[in-house]
Amino acid sequence: MIERPEILVEVTRGDLVESIHRVAACAVDGDGNFLLRAGDVHSPVYLRSTAKPFIAAAAVEAGVDRAFDFDSREIAVMAASHSGQPIHLQAVRSILRKIGMEPEALQCGAHLPYDDAAAKTLLRNGEEPTPLHNNCSGKHAGILALCRVIGADPATYLSAENPAQRRILDFCARLSDDDAGSWPVAVDGCGIPAYATSLHRAALSFARFATLIGIAPEDAAALRVVRDAMVTNPQYVAGSAQIDTELMIAGDGTIASKAGAEGVHGVAAITQGYGYVSKVLDGASRARGPSTIGVLQHLGVLDEEKVTQLARFATPSVYNRAGRPAGEIRAVI
Repeated sequence: MIERPEILVEVTRGDLVESIHRVAACAVDGDGNFLLRAGDVHSPVYLRSTAKPFIAAAAVEAGVDRAFDFDSREIAVMAASHSGQPIHLQAVRSILRKIGMEPEALQCGAHLPYDDAAAKTLLRNGEEPTPLHNNCSGKHAGILALCRVIGADPATYLSAENPAQRRILDFCARLSDDDAGSWPVAVDGCGIPAYATSLHRAALSFARFATLIGIAPEDAAALRVVRDAMVTNPQYVAGSAQIDTELMIAGDGTIASKAGAEGVHGVAAITQGYGYVSKVLDGASRARGPSTIGVLQHLGVLDEEKVTQLARFATPSVYNRAGRPAGEIRAVI
């Protein structure tokens, strides 16, 4: 087991280190044994969108995939922080159509697509973004499907007291051997309840996502459906040139990856049976890629060829306003 202070991510300009980000991180095997412990891994951290695969799995465990004949792309977008590309909007619309609801039922708010081309197309056409373009619209559509299946009120699906949200929180707690009743719960950026747990327990959840052991058979079956959908359809989980999509493409079925706001990241290393979760302490997303890829290489999850394939995330360049490289961002592992 490797134990150390926080991982440092250096931002250089020329020959000098201009800024430093600190990253707390934890990796465990399927039994919860530490493989890596960097910094404080026991204090609660809001997982934000890193919990989306488990939220989707809670809906699958209730039977939404069977009730509405969802395909794997629709399951993948339920676990996504998508970029608002046409394939993402199509998948979310399909979920809503199958459950008999309109886009107006989405209460996630609207923002421009993360994908530059999609955002420019929207603006060029003089159109305003809708909740469909929100990166969380697939998750919200999946929660609405859960409401339909269990008979919960879809109008109040954002409430932590809605039976759908209680079911989601209980499912997530089971994965990490937690008590949902004792969790800090706050409002996520898209409006749903966001829970906080330790990096250690979160890493255990991702190890179980990788191994499908140590949990009830029905929970494991639901996780398998979501995991298989993500690794089969990585473009639906994030989008073009996004770290989750590119990491899963490089992993070629061996990695399920989900980033979250404020510099959180979770990875299920399926072949090795490892779970990894990290938190950039200052919330800077630019430190996420270098730290995650550096640790995965250190743990033997990524080989040199895959790290080279992921170089734009492992050691991204710092550019000046003219678009010329002025430095780089690198992890000190």
